[in-house]
Amino acid sequence: MDTGARTFVTSLLWALGGLLVMAGAGLAFTGALTIGGGLAAVNAVPGRIGHAACERLGATIGWGRHV
Repeated sequence: MDTGARTFVTSLLWALGGLLVMAGAGLAFTGALTIGGGLAAVNAVPGRIGHAACERLGATIGWGRHV
């Protein structure tokens, strides 16, 4: 099982990538980087909580792992 610190770091890296994608999508659809950035910021907190929970749950499942 991964440590809590590893889960936190992978979740943080995922968040940074998600922020960039969401800001770019908001920019592409609205033409305003501030709106895209706002959408990304609003999505960041619930997205990180969901991702961390999913990672912790997935770490408890042995299926598909080679030991």
